[in-house]
Amino acid sequence: MKFLPLFKQKVWGGNRIKSLGFDYDPLPNCGELWALSGVEGNESVVDNGFLKGNHINELLEIYMGELVGEQNFDRFGTEFPLLLKLIDANDRLSIQVHPDDRLARSRGMENGKTEMWYILEAGKDSEIVDGFEHEVSSEEYRSFLDAGYLERILHVEHPQPGDMFFIPAGRVHAIGRGILLAEIQQNSDCTYRLYDYNRPDENGRLRTLHTDEALDAIDFTPTVDGKTHYIFRENATTPLAECPYFTTNLLALTQPIKKNFSSLDSFVLYLCVEDIAAVKAMGTIVPIHAGECVLVPAVADSVELFPTGNAKLLEVYIDPKQWRGESRSHSHDNDWMAEFKLNG
Repeated sequence: MKFLPLFKQKVWGGNRIKSLGFDYDPLPNCGELWALSGVEGNESVVDNGFLKGNHINELLEIYMGELVGEQNFDRFGTEFPLLLKLIDANDRLSIQVHPDDRLARSRGMENGKTEMWYILEAGKDSEIVDGFEHEVSSEEYRSFLDAGYLERILHVEHPQPGDMFFIPAGRVHAIGRGILLAEIQQNSDCTYRLYDYNRPDENGRLRTLHTDEALDAIDFTPTVDGKTHYIFRENATTPLAECPYFTTNLLALTQPIKKNFSSLDSFVLYLCVEDIAAVKAMGTIVPIHAGECVLVPAVADSVELFPTGNAKLLEVYIDPKQWRGESRSHSHDNDWMAEFKLNG
């Protein structure tokens, strides 16, 4: 299933998403493209096949474990558990933090938010905030924040295209100007804004800060190197992130491959981040270009991927063994992750 994108205007948003072939008129900018969402009120709608016009959570009510996997359905119910975005930061985003599941649920929210970023474009002077530069106490943090010097104690990275950053709940973070990235996250829109550079919104008002609410959410542990270092492999699976909330792999393809998911009890998502590819499963072929997302249901045993040019895809699923605390072998030669190069 392929989905219609949702476009979000932001005070910091740019227009690079338009260059990928999307039309979000009459919005003056598009800070976020939601490629797949189960967030209430923002559910993605199917754009192909006999299910066209249905939104993702309606499909969950009908197909349940056949769509997302039996164990995942038992855990998440009829709300799709992930949100996939493209983010175009023409200006700096606010410095923020997300609560974990425990804190979020104690405050009446469904989930916390752990996320990851895969950098698509970055300017030579682009920066991201990724935690604290050195260990601070909550009192020290509050004094720097109140004095307007919060940026002095934050860890700053200089991202390049292809970099990946894992942002667990509790880590203070921000995306700097000149960055286009793909974001994989828990299905949650809960954000505590710490500092916003005294910037007015589109109505001329300062945006709300969540100074007191954020204190219990913040992890004050310093970040030494927030970038995830991975070994790039062409026409093969390159692991990027593995946690109870999602597993994400990078597929950089110059030739077709086939993947076997017969023993993985999960849906599989393919978010195209470069060029064009086609995804074939259960007798259906769906083309996607950068920014588009395809969902392969859990009942599909295998997937075939056909690139055009040098296509890059983010492959995302939720492995029940991860959230149950069981570990898989890191070898990607196991049957559940077997991949075969196709002829022609």
